[in-house]
Amino acid sequence: MVAIVDKEKCTGCENCVDICPSAAITMQDDLAVVDADACVDCESCVDECPVEAIHME
Repeated sequence: MVAIVDKEKCTGCENCVDICPSAAITMQDDLAVVDADACVDCESCVDECPVEAIHME
């Protein structure tokens, strides 16, 4: 499993960047991007996203 960001929903709030324990999420062009290799499947970003732009696959 890995976190997937819906670019259409992401508002660039950076909440997911701040909460990610493995620093797997960065910002590119004001949108969240997940490094699949660094993601530890904790789902913290899913719970933290205020616009439900992140899901696990």
